[in-house]
This record gives sequence, C-alpha cells and structure tokens, in this order.
Amino acid sequence: MDETDELAALRADARHARERRDLYRAKRYGMRETSQERMRELERRATETLERLRFAERQAKGPTP
Repeated sequence: MDETDELAALRADARHARERRDLYRAKRYGMRETSQERMRELERRATETLERLRFAERQAKGPTP
C-alpha cells in the first residue's frame, strides 16, 4: 500500500469513527436506551483515528524547515 492509499484509508477510518459517534449521540436523544460507556468508547475511537490521520499527514509532508 502506497502513501496515498494509506492516507485515504486513514481518512475513511476517521470518517467512519466520527459518523458512528455522531449517530450514537443522536440516538441518545431518542427513546432508545443508550450506554455512557459505549459513548465514551466511540469518542475515544474517533479521537484516536483522527490523531493517527493527523500524524500520517504530518509524516507525508516531511520535516518542516
């Protein structure tokens, strides 16, 4: 997998995690039972995937002068 494919995969993973978190957050406002623990897990996953993406993007740019 080349760098472009890796960044695309990381972007897709970050978007997926963010969307799952947002959907679960919306579900909390409805009539369905939700779990605070599950919400924390989705928040953690969204944050981690975004951090991995940002790190990979910085690495792809190369060292800053």
